[in-house]
Amino acid sequence: MVQVDLITGFLGAGKTTFLRRYAAWWAGQGVQVCVLENDFGAVNVDAMLLQDLEAVGVEVETISGGCDCDTHQRRMRTKLISMAMRGFERVVVEPSGIFDVDEFFDVLRDEPLDRWYQLGNVIAIVDALLPETLSPQAEYILASESAWAGKVLLSRCQLATDGQKEGAKAHLARALEACKCSRKFGPEEILAKDWAELTGAEMARIAGCGYRQASCEKLHFEEHDAFASVYFLELGLSRARLERNIPSLFGDAACGRVLRVKGFVEDGGQWYELNATAAGLTAAPIPQGQQVLIVIGEGLDKARLEEDLRQ
Repeated sequence: MVQVDLITGFLGAGKTTFLRRYAAWWAGQGVQVCVLENDFGAVNVDAMLLQDLEAVGVEVETISGGCDCDTHQRRMRTKLISMAMRGFERVVVEPSGIFDVDEFFDVLRDEPLDRWYQLGNVIAIVDALLPETLSPQAEYILASESAWAGKVLLSRCQLATDGQKEGAKAHLARALEACKCSRKFGPEEILAKDWAELTGAEMARIAGCGYRQASCEKLHFEEHDAFASVYFLELGLSRARLERNIPSLFGDAACGRVLRVKGFVEDGGQWYELNATAAGLTAAPIPQGQQVLIVIGEGLDKARLEEDLRQ
C-alpha cells in the first residue's frame, strides 16, 4: 500500500519549509515521492515554493481555492486516486493551515482509497514563537492538527529563546486540554532544534515517527467564515517598501487580526518569497514568482490593509 504522510500546522508555522526538506530526504532514499499541496487561497503560493523539489525527482500536485467541505473532499479524493494509479510509493500531504484533519482521515477511509493508501506519519509543525493567545477557533485548529502527531517539530528554534520554546510547548498542551483531547506529548515526542542542523539519523527518526490516534471535542465553525484571505495582485510596490510595511499589519487592529502574509516580489531581476507572521518577516530568493501578496487572518479590512502597505 502507498504510505501517506501528513504535515500539519497552523498558519505560518513553517510546514512548507519542512516539507521541502522531508520530501527531498525521502527522494534521497530512492523512494518515488509525490507531494499534494493544499492551499486555503485561490492562488496556491506555497506550491510555487516547491519548484526545487522537481530537481530531485519529487512530483507536486496541488489543490487550490476556498470551497465547502464536500467539494474540498471530492477534489482531494480525485487527486489521491490519480496519484495511486501513477505508482508513487509515498505521498506527502500538506494541508492548509486552517484544515480540519478529521476531513483527511475520512477521505482515506473511503472506497477505493482505503485499499490503496495507508497512513504512515503525522508530523505537526508548531511555531516556537507562537503568540501567547489565539482566538478560540485558532486554538482549536492548533490542537486538532497536532492531536494525531507522532512527532511535533518546533519551527524557528534558531530565533527563539529557551523560554519561548517552553512557552510554545505549554501553549500546545493548554490548547489540547481546552478541547478535551487526551493526547499529551512527552519530551521525546517534541523536537526543538534548528532544522538546518538536523542529522540524517534525526530525519530517519522523524520519517518513522508514525501517528497516535486521539480525539478532540469538536468546535463547530466554518473555517472559511472564521478565517479570510485577501489578495493583492500587481501592487507595484518595491521589496524595500513591502519589507518595511508588512510588519505593521500585525499591530494595526483596524486591519483585523492578521495571522500570516505571504507572496512574491521582484527586485533587480530576482524574485523573492515573502513570508511573515507576527514573529517576523523573511525574504528568500526563488527561481520564479508572480506579483501577488496574500494576507490571511480574522476580520480583515482590505482597504485598510492596502493603505498600510502603501504608506
